[in-house]
Amino acid sequence: MSKYIAAIDQGTTSTRCILFNHQGTIVSVGQKEHRQIYPKAGWVEHNPDEIWKNTLEVMALARINVSATAADIAAIGITNQRETTVVWNRKTGKPYYNALVWQDTRTAAYVTQYEKEGRLNDFRNITGLPISTYFSSLKLKWLLENVDGLRAAAERGEAIFGNMDTFLIWHLTGGPQGGIHVTDVSNASRTQLMDLRTLAWDATMLAEFDIPQSMLPSIKSSSEIYGYVHNEVLPGVPVAGDLGDQHAALVGQICFEPGMAKNTYGTGCFLVMNTGNEIKMSENGLLTTLAYKFGDQPAQYALEGSVAVTGALVQWLRDNLGIIEKSSDIESLAKTVEDNGGAYFVPAFSGLYAPYWRNDARGVIAGLTRYVNKGHIARAVLEASAYQTADVVQAMQQDSGIPLASLRVDGGMVANELLMQFQADILNKQVVTPAIAETTALGAAYAAGLAVGYWKNMEELKQNWAIAHTWNPSMDDPTRKELYRGWKKAVTKSFDWVD
Repeated sequence: MSKYIAAIDQGTTSTRCILFNHQGTIVSVGQKEHRQIYPKAGWVEHNPDEIWKNTLEVMALARINVSATAADIAAIGITNQRETTVVWNRKTGKPYYNALVWQDTRTAAYVTQYEKEGRLNDFRNITGLPISTYFSSLKLKWLLENVDGLRAAAERGEAIFGNMDTFLIWHLTGGPQGGIHVTDVSNASRTQLMDLRTLAWDATMLAEFDIPQSMLPSIKSSSEIYGYVHNEVLPGVPVAGDLGDQHAALVGQICFEPGMAKNTYGTGCFLVMNTGNEIKMSENGLLTTLAYKFGDQPAQYALEGSVAVTGALVQWLRDNLGIIEKSSDIESLAKTVEDNGGAYFVPAFSGLYAPYWRNDARGVIAGLTRYVNKGHIARAVLEASAYQTADVVQAMQQDSGIPLASLRVDGGMVANELLMQFQADILNKQVVTPAIAETTALGAAYAAGLAVGYWKNMEELKQNWAIAHTWNPSMDDPTRKELYRGWKKAVTKSFDWVD
């Protein structure tokens, strides 16, 4: 039997290849960052060619680190930044334009038009999603309308579309020489073009955004063999798992029962609750999405609250203001003060996502006095992640009717003790981090491993899960309520900034 499963984790800031063993333990990692391109205010792009080159490099690194051959790898799973939209030529593999990243807000004018017409929620029943700059649909519409010759190329069947999972699978399985053009249900559900019930591209949505169906990949389950690697790095290895990053983290956290939820603290924050095979439409500003679908088993659904800016706010404090030298410095700076000094930071840099969905919001620091120093600002930056998570948890409990027993957490920011304790305090819930922190990559590995029989069933996966650390709430109720009331007030100050 092959020794390892490889997971390619194509994220917002970097691409990684991680090799896992049967216990779900990491044995090797290759990682490389890519450029963040900001051509105008609110525009965020990535170079797809750079990401593909980096992917080959990190695959080679992960393999070489442990002297593994292709025969040692049972399968490859892909997980990816969702909604990030790329269009490329079927014959050459060359992108027509940079990838439009999920954070990109150049489609705001379209959203404003829908808002004026009172149609922001017209398609929730089909897709589970509101009209927003976030999803792939409007990004693809923008590309078709603004890139010279693209629409004609699409009509000729030459231009094809995908999120980053599709782009990588196509290239891995041969590219211009017969690359497989597929996505999975979890990624397809984030395009705003798929019907949640039929798991097929929806004609109403394609007509609404004027998108030719010939551009779109085939929709598959999250766990099956899509094709085989056609390159010298890992020749012949099956590509057998595909999950959007937050769905992969749900799988990696073994949230297989309805009511189980995880929160990933990365560039943004993504809280996902499994609702089983039941589609629950949100009344409280959350998204209804596909959780995952393993092979022929029924699709599992989820409620999701997406927060645009959490870890990115720490980076902003580092890069734009120079208050800290490296991201990890924020905790020691925040610990120089007892509390936030009355200051709140609402990081609505590109509007507010769940549960507010306000494209007109922009970032504010509220409650400033002469007393506030950089320690208080650092603390307010960290607390913003916890408050935004609390907003989403509240909405989720109302929508699902299921009280959250504890919150499983992962992502880069869980190393921050101060943030995790404050999260437990403000939620008044237990916060738990797993022994294997790389849950996103692990979820993609699990999906691929199940498809090829490396793991027999979900019971085997459950046996791999273990707790690394638990934070219990220790804040008194009056303090919690007072702090949260201040946050809610600060959020309203960010509204109506953009006309």
